[in-house]
Amino acid sequence: MIGRWQQARRILLVRLDNAGDVVLLSPAVRALAEALPGARLTLLASPGGAPAAGLLPEVDEVIVHRAAWQQLRPGVATAEGEATLIERLRGEAFDAALVFTSFSQTAYAAGYACFLAGVPLRAGFGQHFAGQVFTEQVPPPPDATHQADRNLRLVEALGVSVRDRSLRLAPSETARAEAASVLAAAGIEAARYVLIAPGASAQARRYPRAAFAEVAREVHRITGLPVLVTGSEAERALVQAVAAGSPGVGALAGAVSVPGLAALVEQAALVVANNSLAMHLAEGLGVPSVITYAGTDPAERWAPRRTPSTLLSRPVPCAPCYAIVCPYDRECLDVPPQEVVRAVRDVLGLAVAGGVR
Repeated sequence: MIGRWQQARRILLVRLDNAGDVVLLSPAVRALAEALPGARLTLLASPGGAPAAGLLPEVDEVIVHRAAWQQLRPGVATAEGEATLIERLRGEAFDAALVFTSFSQTAYAAGYACFLAGVPLRAGFGQHFAGQVFTEQVPPPPDATHQADRNLRLVEALGVSVRDRSLRLAPSETARAEAASVLAAAGIEAARYVLIAPGASAQARRYPRAAFAEVAREVHRITGLPVLVTGSEAERALVQAVAAGSPGVGALAGAVSVPGLAALVEQAALVVANNSLAMHLAEGLGVPSVITYAGTDPAERWAPRRTPSTLLSRPVPCAPCYAIVCPYDRECLDVPPQEVVRAVRDVLGLAVAGGVR
């Protein structure tokens, strides 16, 4: 590593985003831990992202904060809360901070907070004049760079050698026990099943629930495998609607932690999901996937890179739109359920007599 970074022992990793974004830190955090084996790594994460830290064994501690510069709704964050964060960071006496951001986010706000907290070494992406905000301001990679590789670019700029660029997640034995418990409660005893995650943090990325329900029903029919539909507590109605009235299809909403969800993904034969946390978990655990991928974001930035996967979408003139809510009718996800089912069959390598209707 370059200069004083070699001596850093208390390092703050800033990623104030969703759980999927934290999962995509996996290669960068692993490379940093290998470069500085005696260092203590602390993740500064949002309430939504913090639960995913349990899948990164190199992370020693998590600080949870709802940062003003990451909020869409006014009034969620306060000046007092930001001042409290800075004092907390000052009290931790970090030697260094790395600010990880996506292509559309600024690193300057988090870098300035670390400057005010007295963190002596600060690295982040930036291409404009930022004064003393960063001690290492790194030119950002091209916008088309996959977000896991974007994270790696930041640590590589500090002289870190990267041995393995793949996502590798590690559910704990506690998470695996949690998964076993919820599987038993859902009546799924088979060692293999298909996991369907119909939710996503943005409405514009969600494949229609009625189409997902047909996919769940038909996947069970043609494969004979149990199907588990899962989602967060906020997605309970969606999960129940997708699973309703289909023999062999179980529903599980809000009853499992993010590490527990990862353990469920780990045991699945295949994952069917939108561009969401479940997609990233499947890649990080080496599980094949079929993804209904909306035109909100270019696939090269987020899609699985090293795990067998099929992305299904329709080309539309408005893509990429980066929208939270689609102003049209999600034409980019106008994929017939039969096409999704065929992709599941193909990925699983099943020969189904008579084909798919």
